[in-house]
Amino acid sequence: MGRLTGKVAIITGAANGMGASEAKLFAQEGAKVVATDINDNVLDEVINEIKENGGDAIGLKHNVTSEDGWKQVIQEAVTHYGKIDVLVNNAGVSSPKTIAQMEMDEWNKVMDINLNGCVIGMKYVIPEMQKAGGGSLINISSKGGIVGMAGSSPYTAAKGALRSLSKSAAVEYGKDKIRVNSVHPGIIETPMTADSFADATPYYQTFTQLPYFGNPEDVAYGVLFLASDESRFMTGAELVIDGGWTAL
Repeated sequence: MGRLTGKVAIITGAANGMGASEAKLFAQEGAKVVATDINDNVLDEVINEIKENGGDAIGLKHNVTSEDGWKQVIQEAVTHYGKIDVLVNNAGVSSPKTIAQMEMDEWNKVMDINLNGCVIGMKYVIPEMQKAGGGSLINISSKGGIVGMAGSSPYTAAKGALRSLSKSAAVEYGKDKIRVNSVHPGIIETPMTADSFADATPYYQTFTQLPYFGNPEDVAYGVLFLASDESRFMTGAELVIDGGWTAL
């Protein structure tokens, strides 16, 4: 308990899956949480659970592709809690398409949510972290940001770019005590991955070296470490939580 006491954290895509687990764990560890999601009805359930367990959190409806939406979220966070110490860019969508199959509208949607939304968030959060004297930016990439994945070209392209962006930002803002790291989950059983399990489970099992898949809490604890002062000398790094997929 208390690993994030005194910190204010924004977590996007927090209505379910990894984002919801991160929001609950952060609050449990003492953070004041600004949880955002496009699905605000489900997000309300997460906020209510946090408050019922004694945590401090607010929930905001948020389209991560909107600059105005980001400005509003940041203003709400600063108004409500006074500063921003942590940003977890967790919101994302999948796209099971090969390059030849995809339509450009779909490509652009995946890039807007999985990459551009993170860029916008970093753009407007970094000045607040500079005012606060530092902070931790955590970008949720994927194992697909490190190795190729068949049938996921738009998704892996966005996640690979997010991996590289994190390293560049780490170099640019290290002097400001702003740390930037990426997290690379493997097969995590979440609502976003549920539809693919029926057809692809044998494929997933072939590449996952552990005899089980991950759950959202497995990722949340890694993100907690990066948000805390325990990782104070860690920036520009890739935290891989993939059951051994990228070890091949």
